[in-house]
Amino acid sequence: MRGPGPFRRALAAACLCLAASVAVAADAAASWRDRYTLGPGDILSFSLYGRPELDRNDVFVRPDGCIDYLQAHNIPAAGLTIDELRAALESALADSYRHVQVMIAPVELRSKRYYMIGRVVDNGSFPMDQPITLIEAVARARGIETGLFEQNTVELADLPRSMLIRDGRRMPVDFARLFLHGDLSQNVPLEPGDYVYLPSANTNEVYILGEVAQPGISGFTTNMTVMGAIALRGGFTPGAFRQRVLVVRGSLGQPERFVVDTAAVVAGRQPDFALQPKDIVYIAPRPWRYAEDLLDTAVSTFLQGMTSAWTSKFVGPFINEPVLPQPK
Repeated sequence: MRGPGPFRRALAAACLCLAASVAVAADAAASWRDRYTLGPGDILSFSLYGRPELDRNDVFVRPDGCIDYLQAHNIPAAGLTIDELRAALESALADSYRHVQVMIAPVELRSKRYYMIGRVVDNGSFPMDQPITLIEAVARARGIETGLFEQNTVELADLPRSMLIRDGRRMPVDFARLFLHGDLSQNVPLEPGDYVYLPSANTNEVYILGEVAQPGISGFTTNMTVMGAIALRGGFTPGAFRQRVLVVRGSLGQPERFVVDTAAVVAGRQPDFALQPKDIVYIAPRPWRYAEDLLDTAVSTFLQGMTSAWTSKFVGPFINEPVLPQPK
């Protein structure tokens, strides 16, 4: 009696793939170090034991997460280890070959990546084919950019404002303590999808986010104020809460917070607020009471915007509509 046909075997493999993916998602993110799973973009070579004429080299895991090998078509590979994929292929090929023994060799593992953006020599995305720490990632990007100032070599990155972004949130890493003082407790391991952002120390710009017509970056000018910066970005939207505009200044780890009543400024009841380079101006869509309550939202919006803008500029069009466009 014949067993299940190729279609049912492929369907069973797909179900196993789904179950494996669910199990992986349930684990902590760091489990990838102990259980490396495949993903789109990985390149593999396949062979059958004793049948060298059936070797297939440089087979990509397709964007849909599947691969083809011989009579095994659309076999799910994403989310599986190499051993799990081998078992799925052997099951799918059992009707076509006797004593199937599939051998799989990884050629390039590209699916897990991290991103280096800002003042490093090599900006871009890097494959994470093995565990890597923050220092190793910066070294792999050929280090922090340097320049000359008064005949001295200086780093061009603003380390107090540098950050590691994971899942859209800033991780508690102090770049200044790590790179200036050698505090290795800040040398954290990276995870797939991490962004390492080292902004320029020489940047003269401010960031106007939230309820304005054109959220984004504006070049800093002498005597720039909150109202002037908002005007440069097209003014308030109809839903803007104008009585309490938040200004965030300094290191994002320990920022200063200022609250500006722009309605009172327009009415002449108080002076406008003078900005400094790298200030973040955030206009909320609804009333709020405490600056601490809005700080996370303002910083998260800034991180999302800078990640989008720097990724589009240095890495590629992975994010099609940057939240924080570059100045025109």
